[in-house]
Amino acid sequence: MAKRGSRRRAQANRKPAKQPLSGWRLWFRRLIIGGVLAGVLAVVFVGLAVVFAASSLPTYQELKATQTAQTIIVRARDGSEIVELGPSFGEWLDSGEIPDVMKEAMIAVEDRRYKSHFGVDPIGLARAVYVAATGNGRIAGTSTITQQLARNVFLNSNRTLDRKLREAVLAMALESKFSKEQILELYLNKVYFGGGAYGIDSASRKFFSHPATELSTAEAAIIAGLVKAPSRYSPTADVQAAVDRAQVVLRLMKEQERISPDVTVDLSAVKLKEERGQNSVRYFTDWALPQLDLLLPETFEPIEVWTTLDVGMQRAASASIKSNTPDGAQGALVSLDRDGAILAMVGGTDYVETNYNRASDAMRQPGSAWKLFVYLAALEAGYTPEDRVVDAPVTIDGWSPKNSNGKFSGEINVRTAFAYSKNTVAAQLGNEVGFGTVASMARRFGISTPISTFPAMVLGSSETRVIDMTRAFAGVSAGGRSVEPYGIVKVTTASGETLYQHKSARGSRLVPEYVAAGMTDLMQTAVNTGTGKAAQIGRPVAGKTGTTSSNKDGWFIGFSSGITTGVWMGRDDAKRVAGLQGGRAPARAFAAYMRYAVKDRPIEKFNTELKLPEWQLEPDEEFYFGDPEDYYYIDEQGNLIEPGGPDGPRDPAFPIDGEQGRPGAAPARQTPGGDGPPAASDDFLERATGERNRSAPPPTPPNPAAEASPDSEDPG
Repeated sequence: MAKRGSRRRAQANRKPAKQPLSGWRLWFRRLIIGGVLAGVLAVVFVGLAVVFAASSLPTYQELKATQTAQTIIVRARDGSEIVELGPSFGEWLDSGEIPDVMKEAMIAVEDRRYKSHFGVDPIGLARAVYVAATGNGRIAGTSTITQQLARNVFLNSNRTLDRKLREAVLAMALESKFSKEQILELYLNKVYFGGGAYGIDSASRKFFSHPATELSTAEAAIIAGLVKAPSRYSPTADVQAAVDRAQVVLRLMKEQERISPDVTVDLSAVKLKEERGQNSVRYFTDWALPQLDLLLPETFEPIEVWTTLDVGMQRAASASIKSNTPDGAQGALVSLDRDGAILAMVGGTDYVETNYNRASDAMRQPGSAWKLFVYLAALEAGYTPEDRVVDAPVTIDGWSPKNSNGKFSGEINVRTAFAYSKNTVAAQLGNEVGFGTVASMARRFGISTPISTFPAMVLGSSETRVIDMTRAFAGVSAGGRSVEPYGIVKVTTASGETLYQHKSARGSRLVPEYVAAGMTDLMQTAVNTGTGKAAQIGRPVAGKTGTTSSNKDGWFIGFSSGITTGVWMGRDDAKRVAGLQGGRAPARAFAAYMRYAVKDRPIEKFNTELKLPEWQLEPDEEFYFGDPEDYYYIDEQGNLIEPGGPDGPRDPAFPIDGEQGRPGAAPARQTPGGDGPPAASDDFLERATGERNRSAPPPTPPNPAAEASPDSEDPG
């Protein structure tokens, strides 16, 4: 009985066995344990990642020395700075040199718990997650100063989870390796403030014209406010936006007791640096600076590029284009010195509105300005400005060009035909010398775009560039020698080492000097009395107008006192523009610019004296052919003629004078390109070639008394 009782008491004292967990309780327990394990693993993983990242980080001195891109200072021909491109880093300021108010302003607006977190701000992150959960679902404003530094130095700005995780790891690595003062020093010297300015010293110099060591509280607030959105809050872009943002910074500084609540800051007293006009200059730098890839060895150090650009001429060029270009149209200008140095380049009426460079990139029909090459070919073939040509209806391979006024002037000289831009004469000359010859002449003078050899090409149907046409006219100004446009004189490093130096070279001979002199004669007349009268500037000017069909393009290109300038105007969509004839708006823009461009240069008279070669000086026949009574001789066709005079043996194909012509006379000259007549009379043909064509009657001018009209320029 005693044993039985003790057994009962033992059973009574025994606790009932716990029932195993099941259902949701089991899964909740597993979730907690899994979460704890995952958290531990995550901490271990992050810790290892931070240790590994910290061990691979550059040293502090290496971080100070790194730059994100190359700085390029562009200088004008007088050495003055015209634009700074790429990042500007200013002077590196040690932590002790940075004003305390600048540090406090940056911490107040970007990372109020900067001095207490470990690179990532858990409180700020939790708050951002809460705002996102109750708001628009987007987590924003979570990056600390250390995270921003990690992103600026090591990462890109992509908004991806992977990038944010790497940013956090790098931030903690930076915090583990460097002190708070070092990190803030790196940040303030590297963060981007807009306008190419990296670091507070560069920003201070850009916006306030003094170093960051002299920053006031108001200026520090403006700079600190730029980090969030440099382009939106830039004081050079929107002063009011910059001031409003600075007010936010000052309020936060007071709320966080970083400055006294009683401090009053007058933001209106801040003096901003005046921005120098850099609008049209960018057309030039956009054209010139890509050439550095070819001129320089690969380098990432800051460089200074010394250019040919004349600041005053550039300003005058921009003003002349803006003030003379018709509404709705665009304008372009290129101005070359006698050696090819680009003095001014304007690619449009407003670079901010459109940075497309119409001076170097646009391809447009040159209209009658193309006649430069037609007349160069004719002068080289033997014509002179005084030779007689006929302005009359003509048809070449089914094409019948007309003068813009619909009239014909009959027999006139070459000079008049060019001055009044007679299309019919240009067509006849082109047909006579050959359209391929005209194309070859254009190639000789630097036209690199495709050239048509159809008859209408003589009136400028082939598209070309403003810079190429200006270069061609500069070749005439240079006496028939080639001119190579260039814009970079030299390139140096910040320490003064020369990396590149332009070497001037004498241009190659393109046409004989007498041909260039004759061409200058024609172009000077075009300005004095012809279609280019609006381009007169009170000193000798030679040039040519150009207008395409329906006034889609207007040109004037000319030179004076060693400066050659080309002007083009038109719409980008090639629609008609009222009053766009080359002799109007483009010629006026040319004159407005050139009056300034040549004001400090001596007046130069043009060389228009025709020092013709011997074959054009018309000596007696014996000089060329000898006397048939004395000896054998070779006629101009290469045939051997026996001696003996009129009674001696002779080749019946070349009858002597008195039968059908003089000894060695060739058949009547035919035009090579079509059924149009030669532009010159038989008298000219006799003088230029020694031929005597008596089988064909001289052409009869349709209206010898007609006068050339000053608006006879080609419209199409």
